[in-house]
Amino acid sequence: MRTTIEMEGIPEIIIKRAIDCGIAKTKNEAVRLGMLALNKEYNLLDDFSEEELVAQKIESIKKRMTEKGQKPMSASKALSKYKHLLK
Repeated sequence: MRTTIEMEGIPEIIIKRAIDCGIAKTKNEAVRLGMLALNKEYNLLDDFSEEELVAQKIESIKKRMTEKGQKPMSASKALSKYKHLLK
């Protein structure tokens, strides 16, 4: 979903401070974090399963790769870019 929003006053200041403090890198990320905080506070999605959402995303990526004729990268090849994390 794409949305354009305009913020003034307190919401604008909160977003700027979230970025300045390093809580969020961008305004979009700050808004997304705010929505997750709303869900945590008010349980808007009681039956929300992050695992199901991740599985759906993985399947959509696999489908897109298959359509393009791409093959997934092996774990060892993917991790070779981040050798410093393996220590």
